[in-house]
Amino acid sequence: MKSMNIGVIGGNKGSQKDYKAAWELGRLIAENGWILVCGGRAGVMESACKGAKEKGGLTVGLLPGSDTQEANQYVAIALPTGLGNARNVLVVRASDCLVAIDGKHGTLSEVAFALAEGKKVYGINTWDIEGIEKVRSPQDAVERIKRYCERKSI
Repeated sequence: MKSMNIGVIGGNKGSQKDYKAAWELGRLIAENGWILVCGGRAGVMESACKGAKEKGGLTVGLLPGSDTQEANQYVAIALPTGLGNARNVLVVRASDCLVAIDGKHGTLSEVAFALAEGKKVYGINTWDIEGIEKVRSPQDAVERIKRYCERKSI
């Protein structure tokens, strides 16, 4: 299986439970040698990046503004887009599949873009819409990602 880019999408404000899930997901992404792709800012994105960095993983943040300084401290590669929320399309396009944790309308837009692109989206405590495959935990998400990628030969 080649190295994969896993998009982690979710709210910039959320519960401690969601932050813990994002942190654990980030750790698991790094342990599998995958690259974590996100919007690069606070909340779920920061927690996931922190978990990945603690395990030596690579984190990429596609930022809405034009300044790398808006990235959270755990982003290894900060890419300022200057596109505002339109950068959500880039997060989706740069990801082989995505995991949504919590989130509001920005997350919903990323989910919609992903589904329109035919990308797999797993969800933990997020939008309940057709196309998101609900998972119980970060571990469950990673196991399903592995099975999905084996079937798709990613």
